[in-house]
Amino acid sequence: MTGSARGVLYPERLPTFHRLTPPAPAADLVRWFWVPEWDLPPGRTSRQDTIAYPASNLVVEPDLVGFAGPTTHRSHRDLTGRGWAVGALLRPAAVPALVDDPGSTRDRYLPLDLPDLHATVCEAMRSASDSAVTRGNASDDGDVRRTRAVQCFADWLRARVPSISAEALLANTMTDLIDGDSTVLQLEDVAARLAVSPRTVQRLARRYVGLPPAAMIRRRRLQEAAERIRTEPGLDLAAIAADLGYADQAHLTNDFRAVLGHTPSRYRRESS
Repeated sequence: MTGSARGVLYPERLPTFHRLTPPAPAADLVRWFWVPEWDLPPGRTSRQDTIAYPASNLVVEPDLVGFAGPTTHRSHRDLTGRGWAVGALLRPAAVPALVDDPGSTRDRYLPLDLPDLHATVCEAMRSASDSAVTRGNASDDGDVRRTRAVQCFADWLRARVPSISAEALLANTMTDLIDGDSTVLQLEDVAARLAVSPRTVQRLARRYVGLPPAAMIRRRRLQEAAERIRTEPGLDLAAIAADLGYADQAHLTNDFRAVLGHTPSRYRRESS
């Protein structure tokens, strides 16, 4: 399991939330699985705000399977009542098997007709572990259900994408580089590290991600900025801007406002 809350703007507002590492056969298709579960009193709403990763998600809910395309701004979902979801943060190699043009899915949540995936994940989430029930251990039962659901999800994806091309693997490497290396600040940095042309990087991003490389880099920097603003309250905003490669604090503020709708200072106050 991975515990990083990067991308989540207000982690303290999360319902019960788990991020699970994909089984090894699906590691080239899924970055991680995420499973929220909630049970809210009548009349109460829990808003979940995110700066989503520059990627797509495939999500199984009790009543549908949805494809969440890459976002270009802050996004949210309002939770009410009782529910759950099992989502896969997709790696680029998985995307062409689900949608022809990921760019056309930007900022959209599209229902997909995948009844076999829906049935197997829902059954796993409903079922209880006999041993856990015998021991009366609800926590163990939750772990078993989530693990089983993720395994079913991963098996379905692997069957959907039985082989992965060299180009798709290069697209995975591209996103790993952009997301994991804070010294990558522009398209030419990505091309140089991958030893390919800038045009090739742009083509990979268009076919497998649906966002241009510059937008992917921008999203990583904003995620890092938000996490540091939230978790390091004593650190000056100008220092954060400099550490993340912004020209100055004003540049960070403008970027922050354009995507989140308000300033870093306001976000720091709201998240404290």
